[in-house]
Order: sequence, then C-alpha cells, then structure tokens
Amino acid sequence: MRRWQQRHWRERSKAERVELYTVVTWYVTTWFFSLCWLLLPLLGGLGHRPVAAVLGALLVVVAVLQCAVCNRLTRPVLDHYLGRAELPAGAHRAPGVLLGLALGLTVTLSALHAADPMTVRLAIGACLLPFGLLYGLTVPVRVFLRRSAVLAGVLMGLIGLTDRSAAGILATGLMTAFHTLFSLLACRCGAWTLSVLWEAERAREVEARLAVAEERLRFGRDLHDVLGRNLSVISLKSELAVQLARRGRPEAVEQMIEVQRIAQESQREVRDVVRGYREADLGVELAGAQGVLTAAGIDCEVRAESAELPAEVQSALGWVVREATTNVLRHGDAGRCTVGLRVLEGHVVLTVENDGVAARASAPGGGGSGLAGLRERLAAVAGTLEAGVVDADRFRVVAEVPLGDGAALGKRVSEVTS
Repeated sequence: MRRWQQRHWRERSKAERVELYTVVTWYVTTWFFSLCWLLLPLLGGLGHRPVAAVLGALLVVVAVLQCAVCNRLTRPVLDHYLGRAELPAGAHRAPGVLLGLALGLTVTLSALHAADPMTVRLAIGACLLPFGLLYGLTVPVRVFLRRSAVLAGVLMGLIGLTDRSAAGILATGLMTAFHTLFSLLACRCGAWTLSVLWEAERAREVEARLAVAEERLRFGRDLHDVLGRNLSVISLKSELAVQLARRGRPEAVEQMIEVQRIAQESQREVRDVVRGYREADLGVELAGAQGVLTAAGIDCEVRAESAELPAEVQSALGWVVREATTNVLRHGDAGRCTVGLRVLEGHVVLTVENDGVAARASAPGGGGSGLAGLRERLAAVAGTLEAGVVDADRFRVVAEVPLGDGAALGKRVSEVTS
C-alpha cells in the first residue's frame, strides 16, 4: 500500500493529485448512480412475468456496459477538454448505441407495463447519466442543452404513448432535465476547475523560467558593465603599443604594463561579480523561505538569533536554507515547516524541519546531489550537515558550523515568529 501511495500519490504534483481525485470520483459516481437508480428499483418494481425479468436483466447488462465504456473514455475525454489530445474518431459511437439500447428497453418495459412508473423514470435517469457525463465535455454547453431538450421531448412522447398520465410525462421530463444539469455540474464544472488549476501551474512554471532569465540578464549586464569599458581600453592601448613598438619607441613597454594592470583589475572585478552572484545572504534567504512557504500554503515559523556571523558562514548557511526550502516544496506534502538558527558558544546551528514526509528506505543523512553540494559548501567552513527522517513523517536538516575564536558575535537575541 505504501509503495502504491508513493508511486501513484506522493510522487505526483498537487495538480496531478487533484486530477486523479477528480477522475476517480467520476468513476465511482457513474457506477453508484447507475446501479442505485437502476438495480435497486428493478428488484422491487418489475412485474412477475418472464418477459419483465428478461427485459430487466438485459437492461442491467446494458447499464454495466455503459459504466465500463464510460470509465474507459473518461481519460481521453478529459484530455480532449484540457487540450492535451484529440478525441479519437467515433468515440461516442459505442456509448450512443448503448444509450439507445438502454432507453429502448426502458420504453419497452413501460409499454408492456412490466415495471411500475417510478421504476421506469429512475431507469431513464440511470441510462442517461453515463452518456451525459462524457458528452457534456465534448460539445458546447448550448449544444448539449439543446440536444438534451430534444431528447427529453422524444422520451416524454414515447412514455406518453404508454402512460397517458400528465404527471408521468412531466416526471419523465424532469428526470431528463435533472440528469442534464447534474452532468454539467458534476463533470463540466470539475473539468473547468482542473483547467484553471493546470493554467495556474503553467503560469508558475513560466514565472520561474522568467525569473531565471531575468537573473541571467542581470548577470550579463553586470559582466558587460565590468568588462565593456576595460576591454575597450585594453584594445586601444594594445593597438597603441603595437604602433609604438613598430616605431621602436620605448613607450610601448609602458603601454603593455598598463594593459597588464587593467587586465588584472578586470579579473578581480569579474571575481567580485561572480562571488556576489553565487553567495547567498542568510537574512534574505530566511525571509524568502518564510514568504515562499507561506505563499505555498505551508505554515512556516522562523526563529533566528541575530548575530554578526562571518560572511562565509552566512553564505554557507544561506545555501542550506535555500536548498531545504526547495526540498520542502518539491518533496512530500508539508503542512508545517520550522526554521531555527541558534548561535551557541563556539558554533552556530541551523535547523529546518517539516512534516508530511513518508519514511524512506535510505538511512538518515543520505540524499541526492543537493545535499552533497551543501556538505561541500559547509566543509569549506569546517561545518557539518545531517539530514534524515525523524518521527516517521518529519524530515530534519541540521547544519552546524564552528566559529573561530576571533569571530565577533555581538549576540543580540531577537526571535522572529510568523
């Protein structure tokens, strides 16, 4: 059961989980209403004649086939509605034929007076539901309502030939109208909700790609600002040095020395740009983690002790916060996350803990390339990292970095809570 959950539930995104839940609900709804509205009334509403039993058994068989065909076509019809695939040609041929058979058997039961009027009306509703759930997704709403009205008129006319009661004819029309509206509400509205959800999911992906592209453009602008002027000066001075060297002028050496100085200065400026691009600010990462997790519907609490930590320690811990936040969003189904930063005597400890994580087969502390990269960053400042599952459904990341004797802590304890 746990393996099935991990394969079919925990490994899915939230949008995929909602879609799976919706599809399974449609499957169950089809069988539940069809059998409850048909099988149970038939058991007590059929006449005690062989023809009634035969027609009732045939109607049950056709209804079961209707449900099976409806379940088989649910995914293709939903993919067609969401624009992910084209609906196969003739997809509604088999459901239409089964609907015609079911309604024909129901009208025959009414004509032969082999079933009481209420059973006939419930059987009509049970026959219409499997077809209407899917057909309502493949045609416009106006077309579906118009064709349903025509079908209701035909059924009222056929039933009226056998049951001349005005109340019975009206009940047939109301039953058809009810299942028409139910099909739209149960299936069309659910599919529309899924389309909005997937559109929001695609919008988040586009936003993430735009953020990456914007960061690349910013980095490119910074490099252009740093190297553009210096490279132009190097080009001019190199050309001047060439001309002076051809004329045997000693000033050529001075120009090349200047070129060397500018090149070295450019290297230093590029390193500064790259260092600023790659380093993570601990305060910014803590605030960002709380904002991102809260926006994702996760209750995030940050408790941090304000301290003057060395720049390299802040950078390393900032990367831990960033990677841990990413893992909380990508893995599991967290509802609460706690981030704590404590500055103790001689070392600083960062703890990130979240719930909603299934027990893993791997031992605590194992992990992928993300955790391995964090261990490398922490190793550069003599730090350690521990990560693993605790209390069956909680995942905890603990990073500890020692502080040198000369580290000025200036500890000012101020607790930040969300």
